[in-house]
Amino acid sequence: MEWIQYENNAYRTAHAGISLPAKLCPSLIFYYHAFIIVFRGSVKAKRRHYDTAEWCKSSLAIVRALEHVGVDLEIAGIDSITSFNGPCVFIANHMSTLETFVLPAIIAPLKDTTFVVKQSLVEYPIFRHVMRSRDPVTVRRENPREDLKAVLEGGTERLKAGRSIIIFPQTTRTLAFDPEAFNTIGIKLAKKAEVPVVPIALKTDAWGNGKYLKDYGRIVPSKRVHFAFGKPLMVRDRGAEEHNEIIRFIRGKLEEWESSDGIGGK
Repeated sequence: MEWIQYENNAYRTAHAGISLPAKLCPSLIFYYHAFIIVFRGSVKAKRRHYDTAEWCKSSLAIVRALEHVGVDLEIAGIDSITSFNGPCVFIANHMSTLETFVLPAIIAPLKDTTFVVKQSLVEYPIFRHVMRSRDPVTVRRENPREDLKAVLEGGTERLKAGRSIIIFPQTTRTLAFDPEAFNTIGIKLAKKAEVPVVPIALKTDAWGNGKYLKDYGRIVPSKRVHFAFGKPLMVRDRGAEEHNEIIRFIRGKLEEWESSDGIGGK
């Protein structure tokens, strides 16, 4: 079975050539392939034939569909996932729909995992069958206290069962990283479950946010996609230092990528 192949704990897209249709209409070509991938996964999930391996295959197919239209991906710090046994809480910034589709191909072959997601994702047409099959922790984003309770209870239950949790502490997807909007819910969960946190910095604006349908924005191949995993951290005391360390890691990586890629591109 094909998975992402890492060299020195990193991965970078190696393009073999982009077709003319993909160059001319990257969004159209990508969404055509993405719809087929999601539809097939949904059919399998509805029949309860969609396990973690199938989820990884679907996610990897999305990676390949992005690369097919010219999007470059870089992944670094994979040894942060493999350096310890057991589950953890992955804490990441949230920039676009891309990370929801791509992170399973990166993480799930190494650690059984699921997401904290908003309730609407498990009610979304077609995609809901896939998302429900992954047993996510759901929040409504209407009452912060209820959301915290749902994450602490549901997340701890899954972590104790050996399943890692991916959480985006920002309340919404945004291109600009705002530490003030980056809450400590992931830190609280890791503290309660006594598991490490692993920071994820990501830059995924190659998949834009749509004007009318936010999930379906323009695909911009000139913008390189980055994922970087930071070192695992055990939460001590109230977790303030660990929270600040995660913010420093994400902010530092975003600044590094902006400098190396140039403003908005490769």
